[in-house]
Amino acid sequence: MKISPFLTFAGIGLITLIGCDAVKQQAMNVAQEAVNQQVQIASKPAIPKLTSDEAAGGLKEALVDGVMKGTGVLGQNGAFLNNAALKILLPPEVQNVEQKIRNNVMLNTLIGKDLDNVIVAMNKGAEKSMALAVPVFKKAITEMSFADAMKILTGGQGAATAYLKSTSESQLQELFLPEVKKALDEVAVSKSWTPVVTQINKNKKLLGLSADIQPDLNKYVTEKATVALFQEIEKQENTIRKDPVARTSEILKKAFDYADKNSAK
Repeated sequence: MKISPFLTFAGIGLITLIGCDAVKQQAMNVAQEAVNQQVQIASKPAIPKLTSDEAAGGLKEALVDGVMKGTGVLGQNGAFLNNAALKILLPPEVQNVEQKIRNNVMLNTLIGKDLDNVIVAMNKGAEKSMALAVPVFKKAITEMSFADAMKILTGGQGAATAYLKSTSESQLQELFLPEVKKALDEVAVSKSWTPVVTQINKNKKLLGLSADIQPDLNKYVTEKATVALFQEIEKQENTIRKDPVARTSEILKKAFDYADKNSAK
């Protein structure tokens, strides 16, 4: 750290020329304050410069990492079913009468087990669909512009996930839907779902319903799986933003060190 020679000599010269002790002390204070200001300026850490390639590269690496970890976590056996925060419950139309069904001896005997089977099948179907998300997200990440990258990088927690959601959610659901159906078919959900719907509609007056129910199970599971996926990706993103240890490469460190100093508060 270099102190301006001009400030040092100016202070000394001023002191030499002034004879009065009081004025001399005041001059000394002025000179010292100027020196201190120079020290403070020199001591401030410089904000690291970031090239466009580094900004975009660091963010894209973080996003790909988040997507891979997120889909990997949710694609594991039991990831939905055994996690109360993610577990897909029966569609609202069925949830509204579920307790009545279980409390009714006849209906519980007829379809109580089927209700349990449907819940298991939906969650397994969601788990099986996770791997399909990777190419959709990678496409969105690859097409990201530098302007988008800088805005997202300094946008604070969840900014990258919000971008992915805005660019990928509809395409993701379109892709998920047939695969969720396929996954549900593989676990034979219709064997349990058809009797459930049939018995609910047959006994709708007993259950307090005024009309038949026809929930779209494939669409319902697709939407739940998509919501869970974005939640998991946001969790991975925010870990990198909050924890420097999670920045496992030089480009991640440089990009998110920059973000730390320039992010929206």
